[in-house]
Parts: sequence; structure tokens; C-alpha cells
Amino acid sequence: MSAQEEMQQSGEVQQSGEAAEEVVASFHHITELEAHGINRNDVQRLSEAGYCTVESISHCTIRKLVEVKGISEQKAAKLKETVYKLVPIGFTTASQHLLQRQDLITLTTGSKELDKLLEGGIETGSLTEVFGEFRTGKTQLCHTLCVACQMPLDAGGGEGKAMYIDTEGTFRPQRLTAIAERFGLNGDDVLENVAYARAHNSEQQMDLLKMASAMMAEDRYALLVIDSATALYRTDYCGRGELSERQMQLAQFLRQLTRMAEEFGVAVVLTNQVVANPDGMSFAKDSTKPIGGNIIAHASTTRLRLRKARGDNRICQVFDSPTLAESECQFSIGPVGVEDPKD
Repeated sequence: MSAQEEMQQSGEVQQSGEAAEEVVASFHHITELEAHGINRNDVQRLSEAGYCTVESISHCTIRKLVEVKGISEQKAAKLKETVYKLVPIGFTTASQHLLQRQDLITLTTGSKELDKLLEGGIETGSLTEVFGEFRTGKTQLCHTLCVACQMPLDAGGGEGKAMYIDTEGTFRPQRLTAIAERFGLNGDDVLENVAYARAHNSEQQMDLLKMASAMMAEDRYALLVIDSATALYRTDYCGRGELSERQMQLAQFLRQLTRMAEEFGVAVVLTNQVVANPDGMSFAKDSTKPIGGNIIAHASTTRLRLRKARGDNRICQVFDSPTLAESECQFSIGPVGVEDPKD
């Protein structure tokens, strides 16, 4: 290898490292607590309980920490004191918060029209809920995002891996291969960068989030998909008598998702089922409503409603968002995922 080639390769490695530094989430691994006087066994217990970062301890209440086996109230208080030295809490100015938000990454959906509606794509660091009837493109959007998140930043990607929790058995890896070919990516590499798990009940669904936190603390992930977030809660808790328990368990699941989005800087996309609107609205687009009630409505940062249009075309409506205008656009779904609408 010539000196010029060595310099070029070195420059490419350096640029790759710099790009990686730009997208790595700013969190402290839980093992850093050992250097600040926290017993290694206690750190191990916390990690096994799903607290894999210092930030997760900061976000947790002392009451929750005491529920971890071997963590007394005195130890929990010491943990909090130590954690707040590493992750201080306090106020910042609105201008500083604006600068932080400008560093957020958006993941392309595969459709220019849909990206335009979402002002760049699916936002990282927050929860995006996608709901609609069957065959409206919810799962196809999730498959497309699993590939798109692996692309470079300048191509609308997040330069990270994807994680997919499947509760309905609708995940199809062969779709990822077709979408990867469309984006010019190696199909085998794309499949290796998607971590997949099948949940069969709501307890497994919650346990998988603990595993997901441990994996995200060790590697760079840009996307977490839960398809669907509510299906198992809907069947595990039946009748009005269990409605309160269902909503409480669902709220804890969504709180964990919010925590992970903020800690690791990943885009969390959850699909949701719908039911007939009991209000009896006469307009077709208002004939259904997402399940989960106010619990999921308050937890989701952005809510997108999908509905069918002509042929392969679908309509996406911004149902609720703190920043996006209440508008809608068309896109299409096909063998290579989400695309711009077809005539």
C-alpha cells in the first residue's frame, strides 16, 4: 500500500470516527458508578433489574430503587447522591434547549412527501405513535425505518442499528432485503443490524425492554420499533374489571419507552390498533379511534393516523404533535417499502 493510500484510508477512518461521535447518545454506563464508591455487586443487581445507565438511576424514584433486591433505602439515597454528581439536574435557558433540539436526527420514511409532512422524518429521542386500521401501512413503515436508520446521516439515516419487538407475528426479514436493495445497501449486513424479538404476552413485552436497554448501553442503536404496543395488553386484560390494571401496566411500559428514547437518543416507533369510535362520527376518517385512551395519548410525542386511499396509496395525517402542523399527505406501499404516492 502506498503512502497516499495509507493517508486516504486513515482519513476515511478518522471521518468515520467523527461521524460516529456525532450520533452516539450521551449517556453514562452503569459501571461508571464503581469508580464513585458504589459496590460492584450493587451495580450488577441494578443492571440485572434493567438500570443499565447512570441516567436511568437519575430518572428513577428511590421507591423504585428499593424494589431492587439488595438495595436498601440507605443505599438508594447514596446512589441518588452519587448519580446527581454525574448527571446534575437543574434548569437551562430556552435558547440552550433549542440548541439541543437542533442536534436531533430525523430518519427518512422512504417517501419525500411523508418526510416533508414530518419536517425531515421520524424524530429521534421521542415516541412516535402510528395507528390505523389493518392494511394501512403501519408495519411496512416500520420495516422501511429498520433499513433507513442504518444509512448515513446525509442520506436521512441514523448510522445505527434497529431493534424490533414483534407482538403480532408480522415481521418479515425478506422485506428488509428488498428495501435494502432499493437504498443500495447490502442485504446481509442490514439483516445483521436488526435485533428481533417476538413477545407472546405483555409481561414478556416489558421484560424485552430490560434486555433492549442492556443492548443499547453496549452498541449504537438508532431505532426501536414495537409492533404493536397495545395488542397484547388488549388480550391479556379483558373486560371493564381489568381496565384499570391494563392502563396502569401500559403506562409503565410507555414510561420505560420514554426513558429509553431520552437516554439513548433512539427513535421509538410504536404502532397501535384502533376500535370503532363510539361517538358515532359520520365521517369515514373519524370512524375509528386508537386504543389505550389518554394513557398512550399523553405518552406519545407525535401521533400519526394512517388510512387507506386509492390502490397502493395511503394517507398519513398528523393527529397530534407539539411541533408539526395538523396536515396530511399521501404515500404508497409496495414490495420495496414506503414510497412516494403513485398516480
